[in-house]
Amino acid sequence: MKKGIIAVILTVSLVAFMALKIKVDTISREKIPGSSIIYLPSGKYLKYATFGYSSLIADLIYLWAIQYYSNYSIQDRFHYLDHIFSMIAELDPRYLDPYEIGAMIAVYEAKDLNLAFKILDRGLEKNPDQWIFPFQAGHYAQMTIKDYKIAQKYYKKAMEIPGAPPITKRLYANAAFNVGDYKTAWNSWKEVYTKAKDERIKKIASAHLYRVKAAIDIKTIKEAIEKYKQRFGRRPQALSQLVKAGLLASLPRDLDGKKYLYNPQTGEVKAPSNSWKR
Repeated sequence: MKKGIIAVILTVSLVAFMALKIKVDTISREKIPGSSIIYLPSGKYLKYATFGYSSLIADLIYLWAIQYYSNYSIQDRFHYLDHIFSMIAELDPRYLDPYEIGAMIAVYEAKDLNLAFKILDRGLEKNPDQWIFPFQAGHYAQMTIKDYKIAQKYYKKAMEIPGAPPITKRLYANAAFNVGDYKTAWNSWKEVYTKAKDERIKKIASAHLYRVKAAIDIKTIKEAIEKYKQRFGRRPQALSQLVKAGLLASLPRDLDGKKYLYNPQTGEVKAPSNSWKR
């Protein structure tokens, strides 16, 4: 019975590979050298046909992919990018380099950030102990499209993985600030400041804390100014009038205890100091 089942499996496999060979033989080798790889089945099924050498096959496909994506004469080469690197991931899930390089090709060559996220997400799924994948995804989100909300999500994932570098926490805090999540930014920078042993890091954290507090305070003051304007039909001549009108319990001061600067003609409110030059 078992021999019969094995014979059926081998027959089906043989037919499948014959069909694959026929398909591959129709490809112009001059136009796409080695491109028969793109017609291979998914790594999940290919793994069973490697007879225990799946890591070696993954390495060979990866080396081929590096050459393939360096060939600028192939116009549609990025069409198979996800397939090729997903195949490598199935053959050898712990082979880390292809996830990083695949994502890099997706970002800088294919100009497809979503594909880069997909490749890096796959890397994290198969290697949940590797902080580098969400870290890189956060970096791409921050640097290429300035999407700090996505960056914050990925940096959060990265910093929760043991071994993530301390800078991850700072990048997370900065992303939170840029999306207006001031509470998270404040708490994160406060933690960085408290735990830092390096004075340079403390100074950086202090500057960011100043920015966060100033942003919170200025937002509060501007909201009070708008309410004052709605009530009296004009802006206050001085911020102290906001307190007299009962719109603020007291005037906020910056992290150094200084008063915020106010221009009654424009309604502009700004911090009295440069956060980096205090």
